[in-house]
Amino acid sequence: MKTLKFVLVAVAAIAMSFDRPAATLTESERKYALDLLQGTKDDLLKKVKGLTAEQLSFKADAAHWSIAECVEHITLAETQLFEYAQSGLKEPADPSKRSEVKTKDDELVKMVADRSQKREAQETLKPTGKFGSFESTLADFKAQRDKHILYIKKTPDDLRNHYNDFPFGKLDTYQTILLMAAHSRRHTAQIQEILDDPNFPKNGK
Repeated sequence: MKTLKFVLVAVAAIAMSFDRPAATLTESERKYALDLLQGTKDDLLKKVKGLTAEQLSFKADAAHWSIAECVEHITLAETQLFEYAQSGLKEPADPSKRSEVKTKDDELVKMVADRSQKREAQETLKPTGKFGSFESTLADFKAQRDKHILYIKKTPDDLRNHYNDFPFGKLDTYQTILLMAAHSRRHTAQIQEILDDPNFPKNGK
């Protein structure tokens, strides 16, 4: 009789494990990501508001990007990084891989936003004028970012137990979205560097 009870309990536990919903973000995780996504969006829009065509296209020299090119790079990365996060969700959730994620959320954000370490953008993220105009580029960024903010507000996805691999290590898919937001912070800081250039055209700003 005891053996039968044990078997029944075991079967019930297994059945419950199949019915158990995926782990969703905690409220603090959701708020952290939302604050970062909204804050970095607001900072970027504030920096570029009211800039003239001359200011948007100004370059310190041929080796540096203009503000318009920075915004295009941010917009391209917004698409690719979010799609990469979503690709990680197509694989089975695997809590056993969490030990391979070595970077904490706040450390990741600081690392990505740190302009003291310069990196060359991969070819698919280099600005080419693909959106046709600065206005179209910025509109695309805003539409994407608003969609991503809504996603984080509502998603039940288990972003912590799915992963993406980067050259510097493994991140969970929640962290890939944090990286996306921190990336826009990094290049908003680059825009500020351009604004602070002594040769930057001062009219209109």
